[in-house]
Amino acid sequence: MPRRLLFLCSRNRLRSPTAEEIFSGRPGIEVDSAGLNPDAEVPLSLEQVEWADVIFVMEKGHREKLNRRFGEALAGKRVRVLGIPDNYAFMDPDLVRLLERKCAAWLP
Repeated sequence: MPRRLLFLCSRNRLRSPTAEEIFSGRPGIEVDSAGLNPDAEVPLSLEQVEWADVIFVMEKGHREKLNRRFGEALAGKRVRVLGIPDNYAFMDPDLVRLLERKCAAWLP
């Protein structure tokens, strides 16, 4: 069964869609992304939280928002803070390298 990875940022426009793009199609994993802000391209849903095996957030503040909104649904979930600030464009080569390095341990 593939490992299901969910990537979260604020607005689901730059960082988390980049992660979804670069990791989707890799064997052994399924990938999704969403945003934690109300104006996100894809606002995070309870269904996505329940679906995920591992949830990656870009910043500490994202983990706090996630805990406030979906605390009960996070029981037994792994939530990892990647520590990637919001200063990259979509598919920025530096962002791609950072994501690949910080997520390597979680990929099959």
